[in-house]
Amino acid sequence: MNAVTDDMMQQAEQLSADLTRPIPGSRKIYAHGSRDDLRVPMREVAQARTAKSFGAEINPSLAIYDTSGPYTDPSVNIDLRKGLLPMRAAWIAERGDTEQLNGPTSVFGHDRLQDAKTRHLRFEHLRAPRRARAGANVS
Repeated sequence: MNAVTDDMMQQAEQLSADLTRPIPGSRKIYAHGSRDDLRVPMREVAQARTAKSFGAEINPSLAIYDTSGPYTDPSVNIDLRKGLLPMRAAWIAERGDTEQLNGPTSVFGHDRLQDAKTRHLRFEHLRAPRRARAGANVS
């Protein structure tokens, strides 16, 4: 590796650690749906007390949708070089409306995979892309 690549790796390690730091005044929680393996990331946010004439009123915590996904969850090991785990892979495959491709189908995607100059920018594990089966619509 060269100095630029080494520096990028160090920055990725630091950023990976920074992304899972707890957010003050809140904690990561998950809502469960129809499947045990699918969880919706939420954030339970503690509210400040409301001042009153004689003391304060305690306000309940609020659950809000957390767009950071597994990031900011201190119980999850995040490594930016490896990418996120395919948490929805089983659900997507079981639906039967997609098919897995052998690799990128665009000229651009194929060229990028063959370009040695960009190798250091790729995730350690590249997953095969998926597309909708004939007659199916996936959004």
